[in-house]
Amino acid sequence: MSSTGKKKKESSPVTPLKKRRASWSELWLNHHHSLDYPSKLQPLTPPIPKSKTLFLLPDLTLLLPDLTLLSIITKVPSPHRKTLSLVCKRWSRLHGCLVRSLNVSDWEFLASGRLVWRFPNLDSVDLVSACFVSSGVLVRGSYQSLSFFEESLLSVETVDRGLRTLASACSSLRKLAVANASELGLFSVAEACSTLQELELHKCSDTVLLGVGAFENLQILRLVVGDVDGLMLVSDIGLMILAQGCKRLVRLELVGCGGGFNGVKEIGECCQMLEELTVCDHKMEPGWLGGIGYCENLKTLRLVSCKKIDLGLGLGECLSRSCPALERLHLEKCQLRDKDTVKALFKVCEAAREIVFKDCWGLDNDVFSLGIAFGRVKLLYVEGCSLLTTSGLESVILQWHELEHLKVVSCKNVKDSEISPLMSALFSDLVELQWRPDTRSHLFSSLAGAGIGGKGAKFFKKT
Repeated sequence: MSSTGKKKKESSPVTPLKKRRASWSELWLNHHHSLDYPSKLQPLTPPIPKSKTLFLLPDLTLLLPDLTLLSIITKVPSPHRKTLSLVCKRWSRLHGCLVRSLNVSDWEFLASGRLVWRFPNLDSVDLVSACFVSSGVLVRGSYQSLSFFEESLLSVETVDRGLRTLASACSSLRKLAVANASELGLFSVAEACSTLQELELHKCSDTVLLGVGAFENLQILRLVVGDVDGLMLVSDIGLMILAQGCKRLVRLELVGCGGGFNGVKEIGECCQMLEELTVCDHKMEPGWLGGIGYCENLKTLRLVSCKKIDLGLGLGECLSRSCPALERLHLEKCQLRDKDTVKALFKVCEAAREIVFKDCWGLDNDVFSLGIAFGRVKLLYVEGCSLLTTSGLESVILQWHELEHLKVVSCKNVKDSEISPLMSALFSDLVELQWRPDTRSHLFSSLAGAGIGGKGAKFFKKT
């Protein structure tokens, strides 16, 4: 019996492990996973697929030093660099280091210090527009004086504070334009910016020119002068102060200035390097024209919008000198009705080789005949002078044996049909001919057989 029990025990299989009963939580989850959710219970936003997951990449430009990144930005064309400043604060700062010239229209941008922080390497700054409050009216052109309104200009003290802020941060400044500054503000700029070479000053006076005289290295100066109750703000005294201080001037432009013979003479004697003088809408005293003869190295004289060139009083004793180095005489929108004044002007400028008359009133045959005084003219440009005729033009240019360039534009009394054979022969020897006296000009047909274009070095230009 014992053996039988033993056999039964050996033949019985190994009992398997008991299976664990599922917990209530597992049963609940299995039950709900097997159900279908109704559409209104579905999640509102489906899960984002792995392929559309966004990853923020690190800014690898942080590994580049400023000098390397600057060299990269400089390779971008200038018109597109401004957009790079919007990337981040660092790129904005580096872009500001590359900006050299700036036209400021908001004075608060300068007064708050943001301008010098944003653009630390400026060498050219124009503050004229910013010197006017928003309600002011500003009229500004290449040869127009500003229409000054005292109520629309910033105060002198405000402008001076801004100049001190600018000068303290931009010591390498080379060009500056400003309005309504005092001599104290200009002194601060002259002391900090010793390399300033170009200055444009609006609404100045004799006293303000004391500050201008402090710029010893100044080469280009533009003075736009206003008047208060008919009182001129710049006189001979101011011109003398200017001449004594700015002896390295190369180019000088006087808009609306007063003064006279003594002031112009002082400029000619002290500013030995002066090569270009522009006088626009002047209020000069009679006889000032004689002072130009003392500008021995002057090469270009421009008179623009002058209602009267000189009254002529006292010119006799002042015209003993002429400008020996003068090359160009440019007259634009000037009154030329007074023959004595024009004769005096041509006498002073008798060495000129390029003559320009543009939109001048009173330039008739009699006045133009005074041009025989020019003996070495190589270029003549006449535009918008309706009183000049073909015969008047011919009587003078046939006397200029060195003439090479002739341009006649919009002179309605110069006719193609009145061109003489002598004038046609002159045309054939010119290096350049621009002939458009009116819209009906047919010079090619009028000069048929004249030989124009027969010389290889010559050419005819029609525009």
